Amino acid sequence: MAQEKVQYPQLFLRLAISATMLSAVADRFGFWGENSAWGNWGNFEKYTEQLTYFLPESLSTFSAYTATFLEILFSLMLILGFKTRLAAYGTGFLLLTFALSMTIALGAKAPLDYSVWIGSAAAFLLASQQNYNYSLDTLTKKN
Repeated sequence: MAQEKVQYPQLFLRLAISATMLSAVADRFGFWGENSAWGNWGNFEKYTEQLTYFLPESLSTFSAYTATFLEILFSLMLILGFKTRLAAYGTGFLLLTFALSMTIALGAKAPLDYSVWIGSAAAFLLASQQNYNYSLDTLTKKN
């Protein structure tokens, strides 16, 4: 009975986390136009350098590409419900890394303004679920 009560909120959470991360990816590729945080890849790389000031420039650039790849991958996995628990844990740790980096580099206000802590917590909550309705995981589960 309890699992039935969370099936729609759980689906909404999967889609909301995915949409949020894909929106950030779209921003760094310029899809949001002038009404955006970065607006293009170059600005995103500069922002990543600011967050990873302690890394050499080549590793900072690598982290920008890696973060983008993981955001796309985890978002698609969450939307499809494929390896949902793995994707949720990956998202939780990725957002936790962002939150910690933002806090260290920019102060406590930045990750709070962008709700990065909430996104991380939500992903970990999603990872703790027993079943994932409306997912490939459920369709492929052996009875």
